[in-house]
Amino acid sequence: MNPFKLDHLKALNKTAFSILFIASIMIALVGCSGSSSDNGATATQNQTETAANDSNTGGKGSKKDITLEFQQWWGVELPDGVLQQIVDGFTAQTGVKIKLLSNPYADTKTQIAAGAAAGTMADVVGLDGSWVYDFAKHESIANLTDLMKADGYDDSQLSDQIRVDGNTYMIPVVNFAYPMYVNLDIVKEAGVESIPKTWSEFKEATKKISTSTGKAGWAIPLSTESPSGIQNNFMSWLWASGGSMLKDGKPALTNNADLGATVAFVKGLFDSGVVAKGSNSMKEADMVGEFTNGRVAFMTDSLAHLTLIKKEAPQLNFDIIPVPVKDGFAGKSGMDVANWGIGIAENSKYKAEAMKFVEYLMSPEVNAKLAVYANAFPGNSKAEPDYSAADPLFLKAYDIYKTCYAVNEFTGLPTSEELMRSFDEQLQLYLGGDTSSATDMLAETQNIWQDAFK
Repeated sequence: MNPFKLDHLKALNKTAFSILFIASIMIALVGCSGSSSDNGATATQNQTETAANDSNTGGKGSKKDITLEFQQWWGVELPDGVLQQIVDGFTAQTGVKIKLLSNPYADTKTQIAAGAAAGTMADVVGLDGSWVYDFAKHESIANLTDLMKADGYDDSQLSDQIRVDGNTYMIPVVNFAYPMYVNLDIVKEAGVESIPKTWSEFKEATKKISTSTGKAGWAIPLSTESPSGIQNNFMSWLWASGGSMLKDGKPALTNNADLGATVAFVKGLFDSGVVAKGSNSMKEADMVGEFTNGRVAFMTDSLAHLTLIKKEAPQLNFDIIPVPVKDGFAGKSGMDVANWGIGIAENSKYKAEAMKFVEYLMSPEVNAKLAVYANAFPGNSKAEPDYSAADPLFLKAYDIYKTCYAVNEFTGLPTSEELMRSFDEQLQLYLGGDTSSATDMLAETQNIWQDAFK
């Protein structure tokens, strides 16, 4: 899947977003012909048609004349024709046509960023949470809170909303969860009798695995080139135990007992020698490869990789479990998610119709269908996807997901990838002994993060 990245956004912030929008004047040339009686009849007919159109659309023309552009990467990743079939259902209901602009994720994010800079963004856009803050601050995407209120939409059915300054700018359509994977054969080989549920049990199990089998107990990708391991692998421990790295939407890394304990826990795993070698340069794909090849017992990873792992290693005996929690924690766990988000362009001439389209995609029936085809979980809490044909491990993950709350606190933050990268760099310094304490490490990271929130 596509985690939260926007490689070109920083450059756009400095240059392209400062481009002045140029207003163009369209001049209509009207030719006149025919007798005066013909002209009078034509004028009467035109007035009648205009009145009929205005009554249907509030003066904007017939809905049959409205085409919304929908730019996203979803159509590429869904089975062929599925997204077209879904949007055709909206056209059948409303008369509003949907023009799909489907490209791979990397191309889509470049095109959407360019459209944001030039004021030519498609009416409706698929969004990654890491893009939202900058697009909202530069008024490239519309305030969905206002649009939902104007339409009387009940937003209580939404599993999440991505807000900036208290207003919603992105709605997660489907969620891709990050549970923990466990190699059952390695666990059995090491003589671990039960799957760990707490941090202390996890530390004991991974130590036993590493010393008795020679395999790694756990893997975490900490490459600063692709620092998503901080959100998907490191912070998963914090969120699973009900912790937070924010307070009132701002960094709260210092004087944070939960986060401090998480840093100390992970440092303990490294000090115990249970972590797969090469973590500082490891990327998510490398971690998945280590697990697939039977060299790692535990990893936290996207459920989207379930099919890939089974295809690459059909004999691999593995299971999916919740991320273990801090000893003594008895609350509701957070489960890390990535998602396909959706937003509306500020430059769209048809925001009301675009909002209707978003509501259509988020309706329980349509949202459930999207979730099934995407191998994901629904963004509408009332949706009931038919997972009867799904893999049993997918169903188990869904059961776990329903007992948790979906969370990814990096979503909607300014320069979120840079925040991950700076945390990653400071964490590596602490793990390597260059920073004396977790307190110092978090204080330095807090100082760096605060610059992004000014």
